[in-house]
Amino acid sequence: MKQLGKLLFGASLVMLLAGCSSDKKDYLDRMAEEHDGDVPVENAASEISLSSAVTGEEVTYATVNGEDITGYLTKPEGMDQNRPGLIVIHEWWGLNDNIRMMTDKLAGEGYTALAVDLYNGRVAETPENAGKYAGSVNSEEAIDNLKQAYNYLAEQQGAANIGTIGWCFGGGWSLQTALALPQQVDATVIYYGRLIIENEQLKKLQMPILGIFGAEDSGIPPEQVKKFEAALNEVGVTNSIHIYDGAGHAFANPSGNRYQKEAAGDAWTKTTAFFEKHLK
Repeated sequence: MKQLGKLLFGASLVMLLAGCSSDKKDYLDRMAEEHDGDVPVENAASEISLSSAVTGEEVTYATVNGEDITGYLTKPEGMDQNRPGLIVIHEWWGLNDNIRMMTDKLAGEGYTALAVDLYNGRVAETPENAGKYAGSVNSEEAIDNLKQAYNYLAEQQGAANIGTIGWCFGGGWSLQTALALPQQVDATVIYYGRLIIENEQLKKLQMPILGIFGAEDSGIPPEQVKKFEAALNEVGVTNSIHIYDGAGHAFANPSGNRYQKEAAGDAWTKTTAFFEKHLK
């Protein structure tokens, strides 16, 4: 029966990924429109203060198709093992300095945080390249990558509870990770990521979901967000969904020019409180 269960799960995952790929071009086109003229540049908002000192390093956490995958691991200084872990998933720009900064910021809240790399070392500086890199991601390989990230935190870092968080492209993969590991992931945060609204898929989720979205985001429009929230409620998944008025796509990215300080600050407060409640 256990082997049959694995086969059925594998089949359902393939169907899910196939369904996701069917509207991939449409999604990437919408993201290109949302990021038109945007560039990931450092600015004053990128300068953060940490709640506690952290230590970060590049680590090899996975091997996909024979290729080693390097991510950024950071953790609070002077804290014991068995602290909660976080899988941090980059925006469509890739694993850049902004994501490392956000990973440090999360670690400063008391987590072992691993920023994964779904682009195999590539980092985009223009929307054109970002769209190209996002479009080239193989779904099955990405899921393999993210599952190994979970195992790395659980087995090599001794993380007692593990959550996921991602923004934009990474927000969608935060949800996909939760769907791929519904019994293992303990909490999931989605920042304006690509959504699944089919009840049959969402009913697999066993963890609480926090969703952060912008009312002016035409790539992930409020109507779709509300359908997602309704579907979660229908299948009994604990959730907290927030749509910020006046905020568009990527409003929480301090290194982009879509940044909205007030909305981003409130979203961060909700994020840290959510993880505090469900991972600690």
